[in-house]
Amino acid sequence: MNDSPATGFERAAARDRILLSAALLCLSALFALWFRDDRNYIAAVLFFALPPLLLAIGVWVRRGSARFWSGVIALGWFSHGVMIAWADAAQRGHALAEIVLALFIVFVSSAAGLRAKFGKR
Repeated sequence: MNDSPATGFERAAARDRILLSAALLCLSALFALWFRDDRNYIAAVLFFALPPLLLAIGVWVRRGSARFWSGVIALGWFSHGVMIAWADAAQRGHALAEIVLALFIVFVSSAAGLRAKFGKR
């Protein structure tokens, strides 16, 4: 079995890509379910659910910029979740799920850089 650093890195990158795509898809589904009773559902889906869905597609097809923008935009999703969790008790469950997913997206989108910086040399 060839266990060179390149293959270990490639396996980790593939795992990160799958995890990040799955987290983005989960966030998109969360938004679609969260706003299902909103009278402006189409606008809410276009504004909230479509961006993580497009980013998930970009991550899946190995666009480096999609991974970067996932991490950047996840900071906005985190802020939105904190604001809603603090302000509206009725929506707190959805907001806490958004917070957890946003933190996971930030971590996974940064994992390759963290591995490169702090990994074995």
